Amino acid sequence: MTTVRESFGKALGRLEEALQAPTSDLARDASIQRFEFTFELAWKSVKAAAVPEGLECASPRSCLRLALSQSWISDEAIWLAMLDDRNRASHTYDEKLAEQLYSRLPGYLPALRQLQAALPT
Repeated sequence: MTTVRESFGKALGRLEEALQAPTSDLARDASIQRFEFTFELAWKSVKAAAVPEGLECASPRSCLRLALSQSWISDEAIWLAMLDDRNRASHTYDEKLAEQLYSRLPGYLPALRQLQAALPT
């Protein structure tokens, strides 16, 4: 059975793959969708990693705070920006917003990779 952390790693790889595709509406939309999945699996990986440590979080925001306190992430601002972008992407169908979000996605990759590497096994 695949763990949430393994799913997070796979989703991150698929996001990176989508971002390497030539720019098009399809690549943009696929990248945004993959970002949404990756972000969801990132905070759920934090939640899963917290349990064996005797810690608890229940929402994306509380899990980000926990990850920061455990030094699993180091840049709170970028994670809050990702959370805002995930929320906007999930609830807004606006071409301009999609373009703006798509342009920010490559900048999120280092933070996502850092979390993946820092999570306890």
